[in-house]
Amino acid sequence: MAEIIDGFTSVNFERGEIRLVVNRVPARICHSCGEAYVDADIASQLLRIASQMSEAGVFEVECEYSDV
Repeated sequence: MAEIIDGFTSVNFERGEIRLVVNRVPARICHSCGEAYVDADIASQLLRIASQMSEAGVFEVECEYSDV
């Protein structure tokens, strides 16, 4: 069984014209394959940010998780 470790990942979110890249997102990472998993609360927060971007007319953002 692969070991899962705490770490950070980058999340790329694209929908229509919106492009959101958030770096240093807390995640659980598979030590064997590198696949990253974010908690449901973090995923919900990222989707909320993308929705706010859309409402504000912002189409491209790259930031650190601590900035959101």
